[in-house]
Amino acid sequence: MTDAPVIGVLALQGDVREHLIALAAADAVARPVRRPEELAEVDGLVLPGGESTTISKLAILFGVMEPLRARVRDGMPVYGTCAGMIMLADKILDPRSGQETIGGIDMIVRRNAFGRQNESFEAAVDVRGVEGDPVEGVFIRAPWVESVGAGTEVLAEHDGHIVAVRQGNVLATSFHPELTGDHRLHALFVEMVRANRTADAL
Repeated sequence: MTDAPVIGVLALQGDVREHLIALAAADAVARPVRRPEELAEVDGLVLPGGESTTISKLAILFGVMEPLRARVRDGMPVYGTCAGMIMLADKILDPRSGQETIGGIDMIVRRNAFGRQNESFEAAVDVRGVEGDPVEGVFIRAPWVESVGAGTEVLAEHDGHIVAVRQGNVLATSFHPELTGDHRLHALFVEMVRANRTADAL
């Protein structure tokens, strides 16, 4: 597809390969991103799950934290899953020492809110903007959103807690859609990137 957007996956830690596969299935050109020069070449970016403190420290170490913040401020579409959601929060309720975020969504998140690794679970989640059956959400040491600002749209809740949000070009979910074979959320993000690229060209 000639108009396929180029979407990167921040490849510092976490389930990078699964996101690359899901993006390709949703008609994007997907590539790993580790360095500022690679970030500069993409139309959008996915922040994968993993360990948010580790990703934060590696992003600083690889010199991509500040360029990432600048691209998000400039309107680059970004999608964060699990730890990626934490990275996109303007505020973490219980940050670890030295943990930084990219920001971009006016929300407060709680790390590991749904429990430890051995308390991981799957659940059907109705996500606004995703047609058809509910999305199968895989929750692994997942955060939830404690509260959102006026400009943040809540897309889904589970068990009374916010688990999917969007603010402008920034999308985030507590769960891992890339682990299920259901690529509808990635397709939604690809359309966000495509629309943003079209707007920039006008």
